[in-house]
Amino acid sequence: MNKSEINYINLIFLHVGIAFAIFFIPFLSKIYALLIAVLGGYYIISKNNQNNEVLYVSAYLVGAEVFLRMTGGNLNNEYVKTVVSLLMLLGFVLSGFSKNSIVYWFYFLFLIPGMLVTMSSQDLDLEIRKAITFNISGPVCLGLSALYCYQRRVSFSQLQNIVVLLGLPVVATLVYLLLYNPSVREVVTGTQSNFATSGGYGPNQVATVLGLGMFVFFAQMFFMSKSKRMLLLNGFLFVVAAYRAIVTFSRGGVITGFAMIVLLLLAAYLFSNSSGKRKVQWIMIFSSLLALGIWSYSVVQTSGLITKRYANQNAAGRVKADRLGGREQIMGTEIALFQENPLLGAGIGMGKSYREQMLGQEVASHNEITRLLAEHGLFGVLMLLILVLTPLMLFLVQYQNIYFFPFYVFWLLTINHAAMRIAAPAFVYALTLLTVHFSATEMPKEGVSTEI
Repeated sequence: MNKSEINYINLIFLHVGIAFAIFFIPFLSKIYALLIAVLGGYYIISKNNQNNEVLYVSAYLVGAEVFLRMTGGNLNNEYVKTVVSLLMLLGFVLSGFSKNSIVYWFYFLFLIPGMLVTMSSQDLDLEIRKAITFNISGPVCLGLSALYCYQRRVSFSQLQNIVVLLGLPVVATLVYLLLYNPSVREVVTGTQSNFATSGGYGPNQVATVLGLGMFVFFAQMFFMSKSKRMLLLNGFLFVVAAYRAIVTFSRGGVITGFAMIVLLLLAAYLFSNSSGKRKVQWIMIFSSLLALGIWSYSVVQTSGLITKRYANQNAAGRVKADRLGGREQIMGTEIALFQENPLLGAGIGMGKSYREQMLGQEVASHNEITRLLAEHGLFGVLMLLILVLTPLMLFLVQYQNIYFFPFYVFWLLTINHAAMRIAAPAFVYALTLLTVHFSATEMPKEGVSTEI
């Protein structure tokens, strides 16, 4: 067993231990959250960010966010987004940023009119500072991460470290879920999103991070494992992540994770030579059988209710009128709000109070695209164009990032079902802007780097 494999296995067991410690002593979660930020900042400064340590610490924070939320470790809802944003600013100080990233300065500029509209609001019931902070933290985190990553050169091993660090906290999440709810069969009684199988926290966000974990461990299993031991370990983590994601009964994260894996396999196939293509074909066949096995086990454990969930049926087998769990109504109000305020939008955070008038209850947006249109108007359209087109244009110039399309689709699908409540879509989006290069001895088939 080489040094990198030993490091990886030790890190896995460390996160198993973290999950056990926090499950039995919940207060440790807050200490864990603070330690990540403090020690991470010290690590970056001590290394002078020479190897983009900012991205390492940020990736770890992003992977840990949902675990911190479900265990009460987050100091506030915007904690991770705020810390990641501050780390990116630290990265600017230590390493600068690309002068060609002016397009994301325009992105920031286009955020201002929506803020001004909210600040001029006459709605006495609206807490302006809270409305702006809640809705601006995600876009700001994305913008700063994008500015840092734009055309920044990283080696493939550095990128691989980032992917691994995204996945390590998911191990703690999985262990915590197993401790919190060891028997899925006992708590599944309907086809609605299940809080019991989600660690008592929001199934949508839990499924999102587990879907990301599915992708990380799948990539490790087939493309980074140099020994049977590593293949089995990563395969086990993938199977557990996929199963626990499915039984949250929240579909968005599972579908996103599956889409990322499909795109990774397609990219690997297209970038491979003839012998590599044959290997990828076998991986596709084996992956399909593995997915079938995971799904079949999930069906058995949920007494068939998971099949009805994905068929958009209730427990009695009747098809639900609303396919997206109430999201259609919310999106409808946001489209109507955009039509009423096409130029400047209704203002940041105003969509929530508008929905209270329309639907009789305050409901936060689940879709970042319609939220941008409703609250920013024409400037929201311009921001969307920047976000959608810029990574694609960069990819046409350099296409060595095998993770580009998985990252891109993660961002696009996640903001459509979970908006930007967590930092993951913002950070993962920024990773699509990196310029990846390979050294003479470095190829994607190499194992986990020993840098972490």
